[in-house]
Amino acid sequence: MTRSLGKMVVGNILATAAIRFPDDPAIYCAGTDRRFTFREIDQRTNRLAQGLLGLGYAKGDVVAFLCSNRAEMVEIYFALARTGIVGLPLNYRLAEREMLELIRAMGATGLIHEAKFGGVADAARSLVRHVIRIGGEDPPAASGYEALLAGAVAEAPDIEIDEADPFYFNLTSGTTGLPKSYVLTQYNNSTLGPMFQAFDMTRTDVAMTVFPAFGRVGFAWIAGAILHGIPHVLANFEPNEALRLIEAERVTIVNLVPTMAAMLLPAQAAAPRDLASLRAIVFAGSSLPASIREATMAKLCPRLYEYYGMQETGALVVSTPADRVRRPDSVGRAIAFSEVKIAGDDGRALAADQLGEILGRSPNAVSAYFDNPEQSARTFRDGWIHTGDLGSLDAEGYLVIRGRKKDMIVTGGQNVHAAEVEEIILSCPGVADCAVFGLPDDMWGERVASLVVPQDGAHLTAAALEAHCRSQLAGFKTPKQFIIETTALPRTPTGKVQKFLLVERFGKGGG
Repeated sequence: MTRSLGKMVVGNILATAAIRFPDDPAIYCAGTDRRFTFREIDQRTNRLAQGLLGLGYAKGDVVAFLCSNRAEMVEIYFALARTGIVGLPLNYRLAEREMLELIRAMGATGLIHEAKFGGVADAARSLVRHVIRIGGEDPPAASGYEALLAGAVAEAPDIEIDEADPFYFNLTSGTTGLPKSYVLTQYNNSTLGPMFQAFDMTRTDVAMTVFPAFGRVGFAWIAGAILHGIPHVLANFEPNEALRLIEAERVTIVNLVPTMAAMLLPAQAAAPRDLASLRAIVFAGSSLPASIREATMAKLCPRLYEYYGMQETGALVVSTPADRVRRPDSVGRAIAFSEVKIAGDDGRALAADQLGEILGRSPNAVSAYFDNPEQSARTFRDGWIHTGDLGSLDAEGYLVIRGRKKDMIVTGGQNVHAAEVEEIILSCPGVADCAVFGLPDDMWGERVASLVVPQDGAHLTAAALEAHCRSQLAGFKTPKQFIIETTALPRTPTGKVQKFLLVERFGKGGG
């Protein structure tokens, strides 16, 4: 079979931008107040790549990194892309034990970390060959990020990279134990153009990323901004600072989860900023409540985009401002090269407006989970990714989300699997039974809630349950509401908890 001579590889995105827009502003690192042109980022990326190779790392090795939204994240991603070293971006919201176990499970032999995560780095020293610190007090020359760059040349490494080569591990929330992970290839991450085309991105835009860059969405916006040769503000989300940056940097487009908008609205009301530059807010991550949507359009920006997809698929559909007017209940229509269909339990496509499971595929989609054949077989079937979400497609191709087959809660854009939280609650002394479920929440989209049944004679308090969960779970997984009752949980004849009854009872207007 004949194929093209050229290749879709991630390193080319930055290399091309450095040629076409060498002295244009590329990155503003808000947390450190540093600015970089495309040429500077390209050269620093090459130095990091050469530095890692000089430490003995080679194509196929795994290096973990733990860092907030700052310029070094851009350099790390693209240095890995140019060397073939496989990245493991760590979610700093996880508990330390979870991060260490991920380093072990993925076979990482190096760790690049921001100074403020020094505790995790110290604990990981026995697991890896090299620990490289970003910022903070000057460490020994051999372990400092800037020292590593200073001692390396700025030439691109001469390593053959192919489209199918692994680029980095992306993590999803697991049902128990470790999060599920999958390997994103060079091809998966160099085919992001259609999503930004759907957002009407042009060379006149100024992007800002407040999504954590350790996740797939964060990297997508890094790559999308570089692909278009536009200025990009990297910042960690804090409502007042985000509003200040939009005004000061004349930001035109930003991606938020509904929770972020819910935090921006009162901040803007208390200390208004000039947001006239903002032409678009893009939403993703969880359902967008009508109250937040309407307030955002009235107070922050009138033009909203929304997209839907799993982390495993990338963006599948996009709703534009025009789509929002036409079908306000829809998350949009398929973007270029993406396909969506609604299927019954037998996997066959259903007719328009019929309710079924949403199936999707695109060049951004992966084809399996890492070292998890059972879950892979359930999710990746017959050339499609089975999302576990329920929805319908109308005759014009508009997708409407109707619910989830999966027992998963999306809170503030973060996925929380109920089974993982239930396992931790059940390990608390005095707990006989529990159920974890999501309740509607204007701030978080859904809040994690738990109904807990105590053992006979046990005295449980919400404070004690929260403390137990926080000691073993990331903060976003810890329930925000504990309900303690002595009555049995509602179950089906086969023993499955009827959580929809709990949602009806304890949701807005419930008991």
